[in-house]
Amino acid sequence: MLRAALKRPVTTIVIFGGLLLFSIIALLNIPIDIFPKLNLPTIYVIESYGGMSAKQMEGFFATRMQDQFLYINGIKNIESKNIQGLTLIKLSFYESTNMAEASAEVALQVNRCSKFFPAGALPPQVIRFDASSLPVGQLVFSSKTKSLKEIYDVASTRIRPMFATIPGLSAPPPFGANSRTVVVNIDPVKLRSFNISPEQVVDAIAKNNTMTPSGNIRIDSMMYLTTENSLEQNVKDFENIPLKTSGNNAVFVHDVGSVEDASDITVDYALVNGKRSVYIPVVKTADASTWSVVQNLKSKLQDMKNLLPDDVDVSYEFDQSVFVMNSVKSLMSEGIIGAILTGLMVLLFLRDWRSSIVVIITIPVAILSAILFLNLFGQTINMMTLSGLALAIGILVDQATVTIENIHQHLEMGKDKKHAILDACTEISFPLLLILLCILAVFAPSFIMTGVPKAMFLPLSLSIGFAMIISYIAAQTLVPVISNWLLKADKFKAHAHAGLALNQNEVNEINSHDEHQKNHKKETGFFTRMKQRLEQWLNNQMPRRKLIVCLYLVLAFGGAAACFMIIGKDLLPKSNSGQLQIRIKEPDGTRLSKTESAMRGVLQIVDSTVKGNLDISSAYVGIVPSSYGTSNLYVFNAGTNEGVVQLEINKDYKVNLDDLKDEIRKNVAKIYPKLNISFEPIELTEKIMAQGASNPIEVRVAGKNFDTIEHYATRLVNEMKQIPYLRDIQIQQPLHFPTIKINIDRFKLAQMGVTLDQAAQSITDATSSSRFTQKILWLDENNSYTYQVQAQVPIDIMNSVDELKSIPLIPGQPRPILSDVATFSQSSEPGEYDRSGPRRFVTVGANIYKKDLGSATSAVKKAVAQLGTLPKGLICEVKGTSVLLTETLNSLQVGLLAAIVIILLLLAANYQSFGLALAVMSTVPAVILGALLLLLLTGSTLNLQSYMGLIMSVGVSVANAILIITNAEALRIEYRNPFKASSTAASVRLRPILMTSIAMVVGMIPMASGLGESGDQSAPLGRAVIGGLIASTFAALFIAPLVYAWVQQKRTFNHPSLLPEDEPNHQFYEEEIQARQMD
Repeated sequence: MLRAALKRPVTTIVIFGGLLLFSIIALLNIPIDIFPKLNLPTIYVIESYGGMSAKQMEGFFATRMQDQFLYINGIKNIESKNIQGLTLIKLSFYESTNMAEASAEVALQVNRCSKFFPAGALPPQVIRFDASSLPVGQLVFSSKTKSLKEIYDVASTRIRPMFATIPGLSAPPPFGANSRTVVVNIDPVKLRSFNISPEQVVDAIAKNNTMTPSGNIRIDSMMYLTTENSLEQNVKDFENIPLKTSGNNAVFVHDVGSVEDASDITVDYALVNGKRSVYIPVVKTADASTWSVVQNLKSKLQDMKNLLPDDVDVSYEFDQSVFVMNSVKSLMSEGIIGAILTGLMVLLFLRDWRSSIVVIITIPVAILSAILFLNLFGQTINMMTLSGLALAIGILVDQATVTIENIHQHLEMGKDKKHAILDACTEISFPLLLILLCILAVFAPSFIMTGVPKAMFLPLSLSIGFAMIISYIAAQTLVPVISNWLLKADKFKAHAHAGLALNQNEVNEINSHDEHQKNHKKETGFFTRMKQRLEQWLNNQMPRRKLIVCLYLVLAFGGAAACFMIIGKDLLPKSNSGQLQIRIKEPDGTRLSKTESAMRGVLQIVDSTVKGNLDISSAYVGIVPSSYGTSNLYVFNAGTNEGVVQLEINKDYKVNLDDLKDEIRKNVAKIYPKLNISFEPIELTEKIMAQGASNPIEVRVAGKNFDTIEHYATRLVNEMKQIPYLRDIQIQQPLHFPTIKINIDRFKLAQMGVTLDQAAQSITDATSSSRFTQKILWLDENNSYTYQVQAQVPIDIMNSVDELKSIPLIPGQPRPILSDVATFSQSSEPGEYDRSGPRRFVTVGANIYKKDLGSATSAVKKAVAQLGTLPKGLICEVKGTSVLLTETLNSLQVGLLAAIVIILLLLAANYQSFGLALAVMSTVPAVILGALLLLLLTGSTLNLQSYMGLIMSVGVSVANAILIITNAEALRIEYRNPFKASSTAASVRLRPILMTSIAMVVGMIPMASGLGESGDQSAPLGRAVIGGLIASTFAALFIAPLVYAWVQQKRTFNHPSLLPEDEPNHQFYEEEIQARQMD
């Protein structure tokens, strides 16, 4: 490869030029996102049935489908949430599952289950979903003249269909109002005065508004379409439908109520900046680029505005792509600054701008080429790939710098330029290849990891791997070609101790090393003094090498273990994006209007707490209407007593988010003492990692008996309140939803000639609407959409138990009424039933104040243990993000150990000696200690980013040790003395080691500082690498030579080959005997 490049230099330039061209094209087209795609195969099944209680939804739908889903292959877990009118089932699958087949099986089983559903139930909706399928913004609609119903209708019928034209965008229905409906408001008093029941009104409307197909009639030579007015043309026409007639007298709908073009019963409100609004969440698909989706949506905004009435405006808010681009820009700027600083350090050391240019040229070549291959392998530009590329810059410089430095060494031997470049590149090719393989070996475990660790670590591994491979190829082809053109040989004066002594002439020069040191010192005084002192120190410590090495190992391993026990552990670094998400909960059963009022109050409190720096707020209060069950995937509230709000604080307002949250909690508690609040994940990184969890700490109490579950959950809440840094500790499910139980006497019903079905339908019509008992549709010919017609008693009239008791049961008769056949009692029952497998469960959630997740998880596990022995069938286990943290750290620990073992085996295979491999690996304890120490000193935690930096440091650290040990082994053959060989090799390689290490550390400083936008996300990675590099450099220079001398002190010079033709040489050199005597 080297000779081919030097033989055809123009071809080499052309190849790399073409590679750069295709790389730039790939850079312009590669998707941009915050995270790589997570392989978390999930399918949701949603069933809506308005009016059914949580217990009924669980019994009639959830358990039925759950049992049927057990026939599906690849099922990992089945969980369900059941609230009034909704069942939400989450099917989790193993990673290896074929999701196309799984989706087909789910649809098949759902179709079978639907045959057993209650009458009137619609088929469930089956949706493929991924943790990355999250809202990346909101399309907010506003108008000063139109009602929410009108805004909702135009958003649903005109704007939502446009989402299908934007690649990678889902199309959820609007939030903030209910669907347009023809509402027949009936007055119970008027009904009783005419002896008419609610059921009779519904039946009359259905019979007088019927959809019938059109026919044809052929008259003469024409064929005519026959249409009839079976459907009402205008909304007000419904008021003229007769309910009953007696001779010439008739009772019409307008006699017992009114008809209006309105919406379904209001169960939710959306508040944007405290005002009722309508918005559509902008949800990207799992494999779509956040940046591309948002940019494509923004390009369509004007088209959307053109479709809306003049008095309706639309804007895009809560743009999460800004966070994505800030992260990307931050990492890119850190990488560029790092590259510039690295180039300056190389210039400072080499003192030759031509050599520095050669080194710096390799950086963009390798980085851009890596992006090309990332694109070819289906990866994206995200936080992990960019972190890998930023890390790779230092390693790329390492390869080019070592090559250039070795060229300098050979030029200083007095060789002509062409021979110096050829000999230097040939000499260094194998050590560089070995270093490359060792660094690549670090990332080999990423291919056998599973779940989130693999999804996060593999893209980083690929980005570094591609950059490293291209860099090595460039170091062996592009660097020698450019060096031949740029370097000036006459700048380098020959002197004795330059490079390695590998021939007889150079052996003679090495033997007279002391004599020539003075001349060499005059030329490079600073480095010569450093080399002399290092060599002298190593020689002085040789008699105490065993003691020093043992002491080093004890301190390094002991210190690393102590640091590992002390350091905090998190899933991801904490970030301060200036965004908050708060969930509020009034007492169970609180009306929507009161919850809305509390939400407005909380918004005012937050605004005053941040001193008017609240830029925008978007709140959703109440439950998702039953017609849009899929919307619960994005916002899930269990009742009208709940609300959730997203807040964005002005970026100029600097505050610690943990302190701000605590201040908001205290201020809210003063004004709303009965209101529970809890902070939830809002950033994309947090939401993706949370995988649906509302809090970082979640403990699941599951069992067979619900009373027992509640008892132990309450005890657990009290135990967790003893942990001082936990906040928002509460049971997440509503367990005491107020209920009026109607106990109907079936015998009395039979005596009065009323069926239970008639009584139940009358109750539903009066307390809810006929939407759930009989489907009636009306066609709006202006937009060709159909809307439901429903009769209902206005909620402000049906407002007492007496009104409930007065519901008539038989059409046309004043009696019986409901109180004649039923008794009434007030009680409570759970407003939500959650299941996992055969068990119901409740969840105790909590947030953390200024503490790492690992420590909090340990404390919560102790609190769980305080519950004592649990009853048979009851389990209490920590779930949520804590489980993912444990799985991730365990996976990364295995990956680190695997990387160390792989590198050890690779080195042993190369050196044909486990002793030499251990000498190289002696720097690893220092790497781990250095990385952990710097993380502790900078207040960072051990998380996904810093752990990857630690693993990366292990691979990079062996590079310096390989240079020393490889050189020492070559010099041992010449000197016949391992002690002199090790100290000389360390001093000879001092300059390139310091150059590359300092250059890499300086290049990592921008990332480690975390000063850029979103820089706090990647800072721990840079800090871990810097800490590991600094420690490994000292270990490579001061410890590795001593370890080498120890393991090689009794080693013969025999070839390790077992082939008979490789006769062992039994001569013992005088130097070897002396070496043994020194032991």
